[in-house]
Amino acid sequence: MILALQLSHFSAAVVFAFFASIVFGITQRSESRDMLRYAGYCFMVFVVGMWLAAWVMWLLHH
Repeated sequence: MILALQLSHFSAAVVFAFFASIVFGITQRSESRDMLRYAGYCFMVFVVGMWLAAWVMWLLHH
């Protein structure tokens, strides 16, 4: 039995944003609480940025 994970573009981008945010939080802050807050902030910025970019691309296409 082979398990395959098929992600849409959006879900793949959210997974990337999640892991990149973790790395940013760990590497950019020294305190645990600051790491979590910064990682959450980065994740939010990634997701909002993807959403805005998707709308801009949709508007340019139509």
